Parts: sequence; structure tokens; C-alpha cells
Amino acid sequence: MTLLNKNLLIETIQVPMLEKGVRLSDLSNSYFRSINSRKAFKNAVKKGLIYINDKRGFTADYIFGGEKIDVFEDQNKALPPTIDLAIEVLYEDDYLAVVIKPAGIEVSGNKRWTLEHALSHNLKPSDQPDSTVPEPIHRLDYPTSGLLLIGKTRSVIISLNKLFEERKVKKIYHAICIGEMEGGAMIESDIDDKESKSEYEVLKRVESPKYTYLNLVKLIPYTGRRHQLRKHLESIGNPIFGDLLYSKKGLELKGKGLYLHASSLGFTHPVSNENLIIECVLPSKFRKIFP
Repeated sequence: MTLLNKNLLIETIQVPMLEKGVRLSDLSNSYFRSINSRKAFKNAVKKGLIYINDKRGFTADYIFGGEKIDVFEDQNKALPPTIDLAIEVLYEDDYLAVVIKPAGIEVSGNKRWTLEHALSHNLKPSDQPDSTVPEPIHRLDYPTSGLLLIGKTRSVIISLNKLFEERKVKKIYHAICIGEMEGGAMIESDIDDKESKSEYEVLKRVESPKYTYLNLVKLIPYTGRRHQLRKHLESIGNPIFGDLLYSKKGLELKGKGLYLHASSLGFTHPVSNENLIIECVLPSKFRKIFP
């Protein structure tokens, strides 16, 4: 079987000896610096981009260890669309970046108008040999604003994903919540039958004729369930101001957006090993209530 054009070769590895054979489709993507997920590896196999000992690999081929595996670039892969949307960049080097996601835009998805499609327009190209299209490492809800971590090389994207999986990225949010609320506490109610944990601390509060009180709250999620902070705060009777999905009936605030902001990211840089803490100021709509 003919080998693909060697100019398209991205990576070559030798599989370590395995305790027992596994199908190629079940081989861990962690062996590769150029493939950042199991799904991406399976897609590469299906597209004929994975070769075993100079022959095209197929899903059902068995790997026992010692094989040479080549990963080739998909020459038919279409470049993602780009949009001309200015994004504030708080930190950037050749490997990663931290940007501020505006409220009211999806991080990624099938639509053209996403933050992911604005990254190439706002970030400098990486000079690293395994550079790739900038990729968001995590997600923020459509109405949530704040810090978003971006990978610029294949190997760093893999490393950053691992930091998130191992919960080694510290995220801090700020929100404005409705109702009587003092001090702070841990919320540990399950979400979708899964263990969930969030911590809150009330920083300031002001009286409100309609809402009794509005509270500026610092939030730390220790797990990563969908809508976790929004659901947890609603569960204790203090929904986030402007939340149209998890709110008390009659207390919805329309037209101002959700008052939830990802304000701090702390992590170890996967290349320099520097401990980074990136912070950003609260949006102006927060500062109008809490100057």
C-alpha cells in the first residue's frame, strides 16, 4: 500500500510494549503530541492518516507494541472560517493565550459567528513546529463573559486539556446574585446525578426594592458540570441576576444579560513551568451596581 506524501508527515512514534493487544481505534491518543483527543485519533484512522509500519492502519488492526506509527496531515482539511471580531488578549506567547470572551457569543460550534473563528484574527501565529489553528481549551456559556484559555500548538493543547482533566486549573468567577445572602459557604448538591461542588463568598451587597438585596459574590467551582454555578446558586435561593433560565418567577431581568464573569485563571505553563495567574476587571455593568 502506497505511503502518503512524506511532506505531510506530522509525527512518528514507536508504540511501547503493551500488556495485551488493542485495536488501533482503542490505542490511547496520549502517545501522540499531534492528536489531542480520542475522537480526533479515530477520525484520523478513518481518513487514512494513520500508518502502521508504512502501511495504512485500519480500525480493526491490532497493536501489541513496538510498531512504528506515522501520523499524516489531512491535506483536504478545510481551513476554519474567520470573522473580524476584536477580542481583548490579556496574555499571549508562542504556545498559548488568554483572551476575554464577550457575553453573547458562543465559544465554538457549527455557526460561523463564534469566538473560535475570531482567534486567528486576534492572535499572533506560533513559530513552533507543531503550531496549529488556535483552539479554546474550555467553554463558557453563551451569556457568560470572561477569561478563556487558548492553545496554539498541538502539544500544548494536549497538556492544557490534561490540566483541566486533573482539575489543576483554578477558576474564579464573580456574579451578582439576588436576595438575602451573607458570608459564604460550600454548595455540594448533585447536578444531573453527579457529584458537584462550588464555593461562594459574599463580598458586597446593596439593598434593592425589587430584589431585597443584590450581592457581589466570588465563586470557585471545584467540579465542571454544565451550568454548575447557575444551578447551585438557584438551588440555595439566590439565582444570578439576569439569569433567564434559572431564576425566581417574576424576578427575571431582561435585556441586561447574565451577571456572571470568569475573572481569574491560575495554572502552570506547560512549557516554561511558570505559575500563571491571569485576572481581569469586572465588566462595566457590574461596576455600575458596585463601583
